[in-house]
Amino acid sequence: MPTAVIDIGTNTLLLLVVDEAMRPILDECRFGRLGRGLDATGRLAPEAIAESLEICREYRRLLDDTGVACPVIVGTQALREATNARDFIDAAQAILRASIHIIDGAREAELVFTSVARSFPELAGTTFVVVDVGGGSTEIVATDGTRVTSSVSLPIGAVRLTERHLRHDPPTAEETRALFADIDRHLASLALPARVPVVGTAGTATTLAAISLRLPRYDPVAVTGFRLDPSALEAQLIRLLGMTVAARRALKGMEPQRADVIAGGVAIYSRIVNRIDAPVLITADRGVRWGLAYEQAGA
Repeated sequence: MPTAVIDIGTNTLLLLVVDEAMRPILDECRFGRLGRGLDATGRLAPEAIAESLEICREYRRLLDDTGVACPVIVGTQALREATNARDFIDAAQAILRASIHIIDGAREAELVFTSVARSFPELAGTTFVVVDVGGGSTEIVATDGTRVTSSVSLPIGAVRLTERHLRHDPPTAEETRALFADIDRHLASLALPARVPVVGTAGTATTLAAISLRLPRYDPVAVTGFRLDPSALEAQLIRLLGMTVAARRALKGMEPQRADVIAGGVAIYSRIVNRIDAPVLITADRGVRWGLAYEQAGA
């Protein structure tokens, strides 16, 4: 039987269905922007709930067409944080006919590590850092290549930081400095290994790879394992911060729905790479949803 998982995040709702050999049958991404305005209000906006529930209806139809009765569903930062999260959860569970498990940051980090470890067996036995930048939070996992040595979930993400700091189009120099200072403040107390590779998962990292490769259409194989050195990463960040949202949307490889928040997400990767003097950022399409699928399938 196929294994189906749904990852309900601050920015996106992701559906993955794999067969017994872990080959994807469905791998869908929709932008519900569930955490829109959450940083300022502490609540899910009614329009974000409505849009995300419509995505749930679409996913239920796809699951029915694939013959999957009960997907495994996880919710992350937006549903951990919002005071009115039940307004979405109760309705979404009824639509999807399955329970939504709200996971904490440690569990999210664990799933990301599982996915990366399975995706990059060549890194086994070597020290590296995994960074999963979401819409509302960022999970950072350090590993010696065989086990997790530390993990943390920080309340910074592409949507949250954009709404908090980047109010002009393009952002001003003052807004950019405030963005960097906010990220650096959250990173300051972390004890991370130095001069080791960073593996970046989730949509910010894969979109960064896609625009660096100038992909005419998204290709998960092409972006998984793509490598950027620190100077190339910095150049992309400067470029994105200097562009209007409309100009970003026109970039080859850009997911249009990420254009308004991509700079905030890339800034997190850049500041982490800079802080630990990482030699390279390696991007990976496989994040939480794949870690959960590997677990569920016992693969």
